[in-house]
Amino acid sequence: MEKNAFISKEVLIELRQIKNLLFENKTVLNVEELAQYTGLSKSKIYKLLSKKLIPTGNNPNIRQKFFHKKDIDEWLMGVAKEDLSLEEEFNRMLSDNSKR
Repeated sequence: MEKNAFISKEVLIELRQIKNLLFENKTVLNVEELAQYTGLSKSKIYKLLSKKLIPTGNNPNIRQKFFHKKDIDEWLMGVAKEDLSLEEEFNRMLSDNSKR
């Protein structure tokens, strides 16, 4: 019996590791997964959504909210999309000038 309990614990540990690996490879998250990923409560996420303070996917045909993991990472780090597009434009201008 004791051996079976040990094997069951090992199996649970392996399953958790597999679940974590699968989660890391996801690119789109729902509210539940976002809460798990960020540590924010679901109510906090819904408040941010209502104030449009968190980046979200925008498919009008789907009621459930989805989030691109890349956008969430940038948002968590405080990188605004406008800043990224300005930086890309600046880099393009630099490369254009260096070609002349």
